[in-house]
Amino acid sequence: MNYRKEIEQYVPFNEQEVCNKEQFLKFIDTFDDVLTRENIFGHFTASAFVVNKERNKMLVVYHIINDGWIYPGGHVDGETDFLSVAVLEVKEETGLRVRVLNPSIFSLSSAPVKGHVKRGKYVSAHLHFDIIYLMEADDTLPLKYREDESKGVKWVTFDEATDKSMCDFIRPIHKKLIQKLQENDYL
Repeated sequence: MNYRKEIEQYVPFNEQEVCNKEQFLKFIDTFDDVLTRENIFGHFTASAFVVNKERNKMLVVYHIINDGWIYPGGHVDGETDFLSVAVLEVKEETGLRVRVLNPSIFSLSSAPVKGHVKRGKYVSAHLHFDIIYLMEADDTLPLKYREDESKGVKWVTFDEATDKSMCDFIRPIHKKLIQKLQENDYL
């Protein structure tokens, strides 16, 4: 499916998502290079809200640039199949294979990225236009992480996912993901 059409068809969960959906579509309509890191204003990213079978834990990665714990994900880098990107990012960042619980978008979120140096080159502050998918993985399997991008990976309870150990900007997003999961009975 066309990624713009997929975003158009997405039914927002709350007011934040209504605003983000409008922002995402305006971004697509304004720029030609929204799928690459060449756009200095923002980039599309594909992420995964990975839960365990019991639906009481989620998977998080300690992201070096954000200096905190956040769900796995990454840049789409020209790909239009955002779901495949999200699945691959989980595998690369955690070593886990996932089961996609629903191939449709689970959530939308835009997040600021502060200016930083990556591989010796300065990257200006920008936005990540994040498409999030719902997935499941086995929380008893060993975890691996990429030392060039993160400082660790772990499972956290839903209470821990919204506490002060998470990135400031991510706590309300984690809270929203958990609330949506619980209200829509994905058990």
